[in-house]
Amino acid sequence: MNDIALRLTNVNKTFNVHSAEPVRAVRDLSLTINRGEIVAFLGPNGAGKTTSLDMVLGLTEPTNGTIEVFGGTPAKAIAAGRISAVLQSGGLLADLTVGETVRMIASLYANPLAPEEAMSRAGITKLEKRRVSKCSGGEQQRLRFALALLPEPDLLILDEPTAGMDVNARQEFWKTMRQEARGGRTIIFATHYLQEADEFAERIVMIAAGQLIADGPTAEIRELTGAKTVSVRWPNVTEADLERLPGVSDVVITDDRAEFKTGDADAAARILLTETPATDLEIRSAGLDAAFTALTEKAKEASARATN
Repeated sequence: MNDIALRLTNVNKTFNVHSAEPVRAVRDLSLTINRGEIVAFLGPNGAGKTTSLDMVLGLTEPTNGTIEVFGGTPAKAIAAGRISAVLQSGGLLADLTVGETVRMIASLYANPLAPEEAMSRAGITKLEKRRVSKCSGGEQQRLRFALALLPEPDLLILDEPTAGMDVNARQEFWKTMRQEARGGRTIIFATHYLQEADEFAERIVMIAAGQLIADGPTAEIRELTGAKTVSVRWPNVTEADLERLPGVSDVVITDDRAEFKTGDADAAARILLTETPATDLEIRSAGLDAAFTALTEKAKEASARATN
């Protein structure tokens, strides 16, 4: 059996192609995602994330390049119920109740998940008799999730799925998504909540200016900045003491504790423990937010140089 769920090959998407100022939303994007992976799409606003997902869902066609979903076209995968999506907006009838909405959409599929099961898994059973117009933004997102589960898809596409949810609802949503992932679904989600990507994704795909700038396991992406944070107890330490260590920056001294960033944490630790009175050493990898900022800034600078 082919283990590839999704493959993009040299995909480009340009809007206003024949105008004086065409907009290249996606540039030469190549990507392969295997069955059962949990992948986060990250990027600043306007990076091309949503456009990429729209092409995977067949909502728009690439200007050139190819997209394969389970070896066929996006249209075939959607028609077979193998791909489903939770998008940021659209498609809910305000005058229907939650239960009526789920049952109506379920009637469109040949062998749908039972509506009651879909509502249960989406955490909206208690909302069954509530009109959609009376649901909060977060509750409407969970309703969209229930609708996405109806065809029992092999691939779930989530575009900012927790937008409008409060902290508790967001935690419940990801608890449900973990259960779906354990069931073998491939999950691709775009989010601007970096903590969600850090906690839930197994793999991070970063896009900036329509181009792929990083792709790998979440732990590896965190390490791409190279810098680590070192914290150490050292009474009466001065900035001059710390600046003798290799690659030190962003020094903060509080009482008898110092913290700084360095690109060579191993060398700094060796010196601290053998040549200074420092104790209680801690080393932390850069967070995903630091990697995101560093990588997108590099991409922005590269794009500026290319246009000059």
